[in-house]
Amino acid sequence: MTKAKILIVEDESIVALDIKHALQTLGFKVTDCVRNYTRAIKSVKEARPDIILMDINLDRSKDGIETAKEIQKIENIPIIYLTAFSDEKTIHRAIKTNPISYLIKPFKRDELNSSILLGLYKINKSNEKIISSKCVELGFNYYYDLEDEILFYDNVPIKLSINERKLLSQLVNAKGTIITFRELEYLIWPDSPVSDSALRTLIYRLRSKLEYRIIETVPSLGCKLTPLF
Repeated sequence: MTKAKILIVEDESIVALDIKHALQTLGFKVTDCVRNYTRAIKSVKEARPDIILMDINLDRSKDGIETAKEIQKIENIPIIYLTAFSDEKTIHRAIKTNPISYLIKPFKRDELNSSILLGLYKINKSNEKIISSKCVELGFNYYYDLEDEILFYDNVPIKLSINERKLLSQLVNAKGTIITFRELEYLIWPDSPVSDSALRTLIYRLRSKLEYRIIETVPSLGCKLTPLF
């Protein structure tokens, strides 16, 4: 079986080597490790990777989000962001490029592996459908099994954290109506207060695992699912 080809765009050499080692351990082929926009574009044209792992902060270069936009003009290659940035502005910019995932460093190897497998599936949708009739359609080929709290892209399960499952379940149950940020904080963290940034980060991490238009945020109020109900 041919190994999936992955390009790493990361400006810190030690971090790039760690990621490369992790990918090789998981059985993937690394086409290149590059540090900036120019080398990334060149590598995409020459090696035609299947997946790109993209850092956002690239030293003395266009950042990873701008680089991803330019790459998508060449070829629609799935992007996975691996970054230390978790602020709302950066995540919102990144989500608009419709990445496969947005992983905060230090990442977990199994989370990286499942994100890559999802990206590969989006390239080749030859798998047999197994979506259950109990799943709720979210749009853009995403489905959610409320009973077992499993998110699918077509028939591929997407790994969610406990709090991501809580958040998505609440939004699905609300059937397109707005849930306020205050209500969500209580429903997800009923026993302890959290900072405002904790909920914002959770929302945007979930949005990064979906087509970003599925979840709509209403500034200073709350969020909801784009109605398909």
